[in-house]
Amino acid sequence: MRRQVNARRLRRVAIVALLVCAVAGATTWYGMRAYRDISGPKAEVIPTAKVVRGDVTLDVTARGELRGGNPEVLFAPATGGLDLHLTSLKTPGEQVTKGEVVAEFDTTEQTYKLKEAEGDLAEAEAHLAQARAQNEAQDEEDRYALRKAESDVRTAELDVRRNPLLPTLLARENTLALEAAKDHLTQLQHNLANRKATNEAAIGIQEAARGKAESQAKTARDNIEAMTLRAPRDGYVSVKQNSAGANFFGQILPLLQVGDQVRPGMAIAEIPDLKNWEVNANIGELDRGHIAIGQKVVINIVALPGRPLAGHVKEVGGTSGQPWNRHFECRLALDGAAAELRPGMSANIVVTTDEMKGVLSLPAQALFENDGKAFVYLQTNGEFSPKDVTLVRRNEMRVVVTGVAEGQLVAMANPTEIAKKKTAAGALQSISK
Repeated sequence: MRRQVNARRLRRVAIVALLVCAVAGATTWYGMRAYRDISGPKAEVIPTAKVVRGDVTLDVTARGELRGGNPEVLFAPATGGLDLHLTSLKTPGEQVTKGEVVAEFDTTEQTYKLKEAEGDLAEAEAHLAQARAQNEAQDEEDRYALRKAESDVRTAELDVRRNPLLPTLLARENTLALEAAKDHLTQLQHNLANRKATNEAAIGIQEAARGKAESQAKTARDNIEAMTLRAPRDGYVSVKQNSAGANFFGQILPLLQVGDQVRPGMAIAEIPDLKNWEVNANIGELDRGHIAIGQKVVINIVALPGRPLAGHVKEVGGTSGQPWNRHFECRLALDGAAAELRPGMSANIVVTTDEMKGVLSLPAQALFENDGKAFVYLQTNGEFSPKDVTLVRRNEMRVVVTGVAEGQLVAMANPTEIAKKKTAAGALQSISK
């Protein structure tokens, strides 16, 4: 009886063990299958877009910064030297009033030149005073000598009048004495004229030296005064970039700061007019040919949502930047202003460059380019094949083309690249197995 009970227990244990093994095997098989389904290659669905005909508004969007318009630029003074160092400079965006100091330069060299010029001026004035004093003393001596010579002539003439009453010898002596007195007077007059001209020339030289020293001192004073830049009107400070240190193409230039060395005549800062607002924006080189002065602009100030402002393109600058990130500066004038506007506010701008009627267009992602040719991947019977098209116009969102028909489907991604990735993934999975 005991043997039968043990046999039944063994059968039950065996059945349970078999059931556990079966469940474990099934779980392992389904887990492996699920893993292969997850990790295995999937059929890629290529998104498509339809070629549509209609009106297309071509816009250019960009980000900009608000600032005052019609700025007055402050330049480094043309001091004649090569080294100008900033010793003080207002911070960008700082409010200033008319006449307030915006920037100052190191005046050490000009102060030294001023002291030298003032020393030369004092020395020249001393020499001039000495020359004038000597000239006055010489003039006094010459006047005395001239009066004495004239008196001698008059005395000799009186003696000659007595000649008829005198012996012949004495009369002859008187005559000779008169001639000698006259000759002496003539010679003295000639010498005095030459001496006067010489003295006047010497005084002129000293006056010229004093004038030179005065001019040098005035120049130094003017330079020192010019090395303090003051605000020409109320506004805020917009500091310029330090172009003095640019040494290679495409360099991003920092703003000027205290201690920088600048060239004479270089723009240091500008004081914009807060009555006329502008937006300064950098736009990609791709849109350079589409932007023109006078085009209408919608300006959305980030800090004033829901209050778009109207404006127009005021100025288009040159292209700059790295070869892979070329852009150009565009200045936009606001046609109206709001009391809440402040310098430095960010703005999103939309420039309407063109409106085309009844044209074929498709999303910009559906257009591909290679070797200067534009093409799309056209879907036919579920397959995609490249089709050359002609690009008419484009913006960031849509492109206007010819060479395709209305209603045709084009791929929004490159089918060839997707097929390559799928093949590579399948090969990788086969290797892992």
